Amino acid sequence: MLSVALVDDEELVRVGLRSILESDPEIMVVAEADDGRGALDIVRRHHVDVLAMDLNMPGLDGLGALKELRRSPDAPPVVFLTSFGAGGQVYDALEAGASGFVLKGDSPSELLRHVHAVAEGHAAVSSPVLRCLMQSALARRDDTIGPTARSRIDSLSSREHQVFMLLGDGLSNAVMAQQLVVSEGTMKSYVSRVLAKLKLSNRTQGALLSCQFTRWLRDSA
Repeated sequence: MLSVALVDDEELVRVGLRSILESDPEIMVVAEADDGRGALDIVRRHHVDVLAMDLNMPGLDGLGALKELRRSPDAPPVVFLTSFGAGGQVYDALEAGASGFVLKGDSPSELLRHVHAVAEGHAAVSSPVLRCLMQSALARRDDTIGPTARSRIDSLSSREHQVFMLLGDGLSNAVMAQQLVVSEGTMKSYVSRVLAKLKLSNRTQGALLSCQFTRWLRDSA
């Protein structure tokens, strides 16, 4: 059983989310809270495999709670619930260590899929949120590629560099594999090697760095 905690300042939203999550026989909602402080208290008092939390809340918001949680090495992964168009906030949350993002308008099956993926240690971002992230990465005027990141990118092999650049398009492993004419399993291995060489924890961070690198190349030309 996966133990999940819900944090949202709207009770009606929590009721709906609980109903969706508990429709999955492998998920149990162990606690609820209505703000970031409540989220921190839940993590102190319960074993939680995944924390599903609203990004925007009064008082301590989701991002603030995440930053507090990341001070603990055994903090649970966080899936943020967000609205379309919150690209800048999502970008900040990703940099702070968020594991997943789900739009509040996504289907119930999408929410369940993301919770399972995050519990297994994967990053999980719905496609509209990923596109929003890409736009935010390209729009930020302070995005730069430092010498350490450039050195790591330079260490990639020719094929790994191709994979790295494709990550910035937000493509799935299957589509990337088709474009490079390799198997999906081989593509998964390439992605893992690329992320390891770049010292990144998930493919979403890889996609953002790829976007930043593309922009840096353009601005440096």
